[in-house]
Amino acid sequence: MEQEAAEQVIPLLEERLRIAKQQRETGRVRVSVTTAEESRLVEEVLRHRSVEVERVPVGRQVAEAPSVREEGDTLVIPVMEEVLVVERRLVLREEVRVRLRVEERPETIPMTLRRQTAAIERLPPALAPHRTP
Repeated sequence: MEQEAAEQVIPLLEERLRIAKQQRETGRVRVSVTTAEESRLVEEVLRHRSVEVERVPVGRQVAEAPSVREEGDTLVIPVMEEVLVVERRLVLREEVRVRLRVEERPETIPMTLRRQTAAIERLPPALAPHRTP
């Protein structure tokens, strides 16, 4: 007898989670705020200081920087600027003197010169050969 292959079934399980929320009163709080008002006169001396700045152009050369000084209720602060002074002078360093000299002197140099000439001579025409009949 032939045996049939027996099938087996394996169940697979899965768990699922369900969350539920519920509100529950655990107590109450009451907050009350009361404001009281009182009128009062307050006297105080307030001081306001301001500064007035005046720029006075001077434009004068000085040997050294003047210091900060007070003239009455005014503080005088000198503002200095260094200025580069470039002086240009023309200085003759040297002279270059160029003199043109011309010298003449006789000189003898041996040379070989070549010259070709053509001599032409005229000749009479050549005689033609005779035929025998």
